[in-house]
Amino acid sequence: MNRAFPLLSLVVLLACAASAADAPTSWRFAVSGDSRNCGDIVMPLIARGAQKDGAQFYWHLGDFRATYNFDEDMLAARGGKLNVTEYLDKEWDDFIAAQIAPFGTMPVYLGIGNHETIAPKTRAEYLVQFADWLDAPVLRDQRLADDPDDHRLKTYFHWKQGGVDFITLDNATSDMFDRAQLEWFEKVLLKDRIDASVRGVVVGMHEALPNSVACGHSMNDSVVGVETGRRVYRDLLKWRAESGKQVRVLASHSHYVMENIFDTPYWNSKKAGDRGVLPAWIVGTAGAIRYGLPDGVPSGAFARTKVYGYLIADVRPDGDVTFQFREIRREDVSDDLVVKYGKATVDACFEGNADEGFKKPTAPSCFEK
Repeated sequence: MNRAFPLLSLVVLLACAASAADAPTSWRFAVSGDSRNCGDIVMPLIARGAQKDGAQFYWHLGDFRATYNFDEDMLAARGGKLNVTEYLDKEWDDFIAAQIAPFGTMPVYLGIGNHETIAPKTRAEYLVQFADWLDAPVLRDQRLADDPDDHRLKTYFHWKQGGVDFITLDNATSDMFDRAQLEWFEKVLLKDRIDASVRGVVVGMHEALPNSVACGHSMNDSVVGVETGRRVYRDLLKWRAESGKQVRVLASHSHYVMENIFDTPYWNSKKAGDRGVLPAWIVGTAGAIRYGLPDGVPSGAFARTKVYGYLIADVRPDGDVTFQFREIRREDVSDDLVVKYGKATVDACFEGNADEGFKKPTAPSCFEK
């Protein structure tokens, strides 16, 4: 009997097992934005859900606290006694303690929202307050890998994980897609196009890029925003076409959840060669006062209003990313949160905290074809 064959079979089986162990696998992350108003109650539940879902990180797309007025949760936790000076001094500390800390050891990435720039708050103060997160080792290493001389913290950044480049942009104010950020963004895309280890990009920001379904509350609010936002959108369309890789876009700012937000007449138009629909979601459901859905929700798109929750993302080895919405309900609220904020406040956050008639004037650019 030839004993080589059983030995050969064993070698093949071991090699296959090793190959399977080394093969890339699917993994998860969680994302949402807009946690002002009732975020101290909702965000701990998002953290618990993200941990249960096996998310490898949580991505916040901006608007941590209201700033222009007291957040209902902060006011309740202090027995209704809170003055303006104390609020402005403590609001970001409160966000860190009540909303980030519940994630424990899970990495948290922070995007900046427009409420982080409401006076007297500034970007400079934001960079100081959240330096521990903006200069996390993975972000610092990526920044220095891109440019060994770049030692300045910024409100926009990126990191690579599991075959995907995650790009956080700052469009919290209309002037921030400036020359420096746009040049940085386009250099990142250029490198990603030729990097075989990058199989897709996910781009997150606060306001939706122009001409989405949320056009009335987006980068269409300013002429500069329309111009620079469309440039970013077209950069992504071109990158997808030239690279053959996956693109996903995420935003918050509008306080509901909706998919397929760029399935609109503008981006579906065949009049120009630089049009096309990018897969994208809005998820502004982490505690902020909830808005009604806009007109023009794409047929068959997942869209919900008057809900809290987050997206859980499944990332495949080929760079494809799919999303599911995880709703946070009143019955999910733990007893410790009810004790801290009071039953009346918790009930009000879930039964109220809504302005379903909220509508902003729609800019002329929303009607362009």
